[in-house]
Amino acid sequence: MPEMLPDLDTLNTRLREGATSRAQIIEQAAAAAAGPAAEAVFLHSTFEAAAQVARAADAASRAGKPLHPLAGLPVSVKDLYDIAGEVTRAASVARQDAQPAAADATVVARLRQAGAAIVGRTNMTEFAFSGVGINPHFGTPVNPAGADGVARIPGGSSSGAAVSVALGLAVAALGSDTGGSIRIPAALCGITGFKPTARRVPLTGAFPLSYTLDTACAMARTVGDCVAVDSVIADSAVIPRVTSPTAMRLAIPRQYLLDDLDPVVARAFDRALGRLSAAGVQLEHVDLPELGELAGLNAQGGFSSAEAYAIHRRMLATRRELYDPRVASRIDRGANISAADYIDLGRARLDWIARMEARLARFDAVVCPTVPMVAPEIAPLRTDDAQFFRVNALLLRNTSAFNFFDGCSISLPCHAPDELPVGLMLSHGPMRDADLLGTALALERIVQPSQRDD
Repeated sequence: MPEMLPDLDTLNTRLREGATSRAQIIEQAAAAAAGPAAEAVFLHSTFEAAAQVARAADAASRAGKPLHPLAGLPVSVKDLYDIAGEVTRAASVARQDAQPAAADATVVARLRQAGAAIVGRTNMTEFAFSGVGINPHFGTPVNPAGADGVARIPGGSSSGAAVSVALGLAVAALGSDTGGSIRIPAALCGITGFKPTARRVPLTGAFPLSYTLDTACAMARTVGDCVAVDSVIADSAVIPRVTSPTAMRLAIPRQYLLDDLDPVVARAFDRALGRLSAAGVQLEHVDLPELGELAGLNAQGGFSSAEAYAIHRRMLATRRELYDPRVASRIDRGANISAADYIDLGRARLDWIARMEARLARFDAVVCPTVPMVAPEIAPLRTDDAQFFRVNALLLRNTSAFNFFDGCSISLPCHAPDELPVGLMLSHGPMRDADLLGTALALERIVQPSQRDD
């Protein structure tokens, strides 16, 4: 697997020591982005402009000015977010002729204010409506973890975002998560992805999929890097509440989230649980019957289909032939959801959240595999609709539960170096972000020490 950039602490230490410069980092990232491994990662790259930002940050550093850890370092942006003067296509040819954005999305503006060097717009599933990451219009980024010669999916919908980090083209990638679109590609590509409580980060200037579930968030190499980016885009520094592993209690659900695990995922998850137990973490198998209610609650398509239909119905009426048919079919499900059904779902969700919070109050997090499989091969999923939708449903199963929970959730790599990437997911309820990030920081090295001691 290609080399990721070091974490922010290591990079900034090297910068202070003069071992590299921000301009050199951008130059190397630009060279790598031009290589075949990075095909279809960017829909539009801006490495020249990023190099100017990097050179300015280098000059400010030499002058002794204090800089944010992201200053002058490469950050990619999912093609879902407005960048002033550019068209936000959401990776769809149906929006090729949309008006260029008048201003940056709020989260993009905040990254610029921190000094980040924006290196381009990353590819994604059209309109963010799939966890697979295949895009029939602009190509599909190949998962860098497929060192066995098999072209594997990157996961979606933030596909190019994940690959940009995994290939070392960016230190962090701004993406979004409606049903798992940060955590799924993070897990399949072997990096870290954090989904905060949705209300903490503004979505102004982001093309919507679901007004209820959309979350602006990022993926990076480590938990610490995700904390740094989250503090910028939320414009509020998260102070993780770190405690000793021996004082932690994690819930392992008996229902739903451990079903049908791929053997590689099952081995990696069991191994991670063994490490956690050996470190003194209290692991408790618990009943969460609420998880079994999700399929029924969302049987008509849920918030995403209902709200996506409201967003797209006019454009579908005139430009349906330009849509990915698989995306259009998922949007179409929303046409049959009545206003009464939609209101009922919203009220049922509030009741469901309250019951889940009560069950999980005494735990530091729920722990489970991020996704139940390793990254499958791209080729069969391009042509076989039945297999595509089966894989998509499995990829989204575990992650989407915590979007419905209005919670926070993070995926950490937990695989051995000779295995395909596997993610371990820690999750909790609404506004428990500081607790969850403290737990993740404390457990990160335990679940995958071999990739954290370099």
